[in-house]
Amino acid sequence: MALARSYKSSIKFALGLCMAAGVALAMDGGLLYQLRLGQQTLDLTAKTDLSLSEPRALTEADRAAAERAWRYIQTNTRPETGWVDTVRGFPSSTLWDQGSYVFALVAAERLGIINSEEFQSRVEQLLGSFEKLPLFEGKLPNKAYNTQTLEMVDYSNKPVPEGIGWSALDVARMLMAFRALEKLNPDYGDRIRSLLARWDLPAMAANGELQGALREDGNTVYKQEGRLGYEQYGARSAALWGMDVLQAVSSQRMLDWVNLGGVEVPTDLRRADTFRAITPILSEPYILQGIELGLDSENRIMAERVYLAQEARYRETGILTAVSEDHINQPPHFLYSSVYSNGEAWAVVTEQGDFHPELRTISVKASFSWDALYDTDYTNLLRAQVEDIGDPSKGWPSGIYEADGSVNDIYTLNTNAIVLEAIHYIAHGPLWHLR
Repeated sequence: MALARSYKSSIKFALGLCMAAGVALAMDGGLLYQLRLGQQTLDLTAKTDLSLSEPRALTEADRAAAERAWRYIQTNTRPETGWVDTVRGFPSSTLWDQGSYVFALVAAERLGIINSEEFQSRVEQLLGSFEKLPLFEGKLPNKAYNTQTLEMVDYSNKPVPEGIGWSALDVARMLMAFRALEKLNPDYGDRIRSLLARWDLPAMAANGELQGALREDGNTVYKQEGRLGYEQYGARSAALWGMDVLQAVSSQRMLDWVNLGGVEVPTDLRRADTFRAITPILSEPYILQGIELGLDSENRIMAERVYLAQEARYRETGILTAVSEDHINQPPHFLYSSVYSNGEAWAVVTEQGDFHPELRTISVKASFSWDALYDTDYTNLLRAQVEDIGDPSKGWPSGIYEADGSVNDIYTLNTNAIVLEAIHYIAHGPLWHLR
């Protein structure tokens, strides 16, 4: 069912927006509730240990980093569709990564890396492709597409005419990107809302939670989607479009804590063996909330703890640590390097829950983003460590292997887009807060 048919009355839509506004006020206005922290209580109105960086003038190194990141997008944009490949040279992508592209596009224009003519041309082509995008079961975008043809594909880029399902988190990131685009460029608002009228947005939320869909044995199965950090990022985006995601916006109901190196780190009560999904606590969702939306009262504490645990590991071991989700240049090709996951500290896991501690990396996008958010002596060390790695003509590689210091020389849209967003944050603050 399309968006226009789903919201059968303006009253229902208004109620959804009012609820979303209530959620935003609760999260950003310092709602007086408390979270369990061991045997203590954590007051969300309490002062945090770290200060978020204020906007400042860019250095030559900042600008060079942003220009290098844009080089990836220049060389990996498909002229047929205006989409950008997720991985260099491989014509496939997801909505998560196209959302990253939109954020990068906005950042590049605001930083003066591209002019308004190129910005408008790229936005026009991208929106044109979205207007004709085939949808899974006519409801929501498929999990993956061929970037040359816009065919629905599986993750190996094999055509699957009926699709393989949708990811609520991926759709939510795209929705957040559209929201930022229309806020900063209101002339695109009507066109964005028109193309979204084809999408059945309420289908990605159920019982106040995000809901994904997948094909299993010829049937479509719907499952709650998102774990701590990612779930709140996706829910904050969905709430901006009036969806009922009240349960998912706060991590309170699923929150536990574990002490790592003297830092109380948030963990997910939903165990992998019961919920059949990995539970990584890592940089990605917190840095994205910080540089895109701005950290609300709850996630500011979460982000700080996730960051401080990584700094504490360095202080204890001398090993520079910046963990996130990343593609890698060898099997199994994609890993979640975490602070804590599936019951283990510093676990490196696949989507299926297999452990690969020997493949932990120092993430480029995490290094740049933590430095943009906090600008500490430790984040300065992280950024200096990754500053000169890889081939600048290709953009930024994903990172450095912790075990031997070799470069994880796979080049991806998400890494380069987030580097651009991080540099934009240094200059202007969160994208969503701009006037």
